[in-house]
Amino acid sequence: MARRGRPTYSKVRQNVIEILHFQGEAYGYQIYKAYKELFPAVTLRVIYYHLSKGKQLGEFEVCEVKKTKGEYSWGGEAEKIFYKLGPKAKPRVDETVRAYFEKQGKSPPATQ
Repeated sequence: MARRGRPTYSKVRQNVIEILHFQGEAYGYQIYKAYKELFPAVTLRVIYYHLSKGKQLGEFEVCEVKKTKGEYSWGGEAEKIFYKLGPKAKPRVDETVRAYFEKQGKSPPATQ
């Protein structure tokens, strides 16, 4: 019998997995900037939604939270939540993403 409800697969979340596979760890806005250059336009809000959903599904993990002091429109402190791939993430190693990060000077992770 087929599972009920919405499928948990998402093309946007899979693209974020591809980005994190090559970046290692990054915070939401870094992922958003790379996503905008590689794939069709999405909003920052959609990226944060999929990071949150992926965290629930075990595809992403929070590896660090940094607080940065400064003069921001919302106050005197910004919080950057750094994400990395979780145990349930299945990167496909997209060649477009690989080429983008090689051009950026980031070497791809060693294959095991």
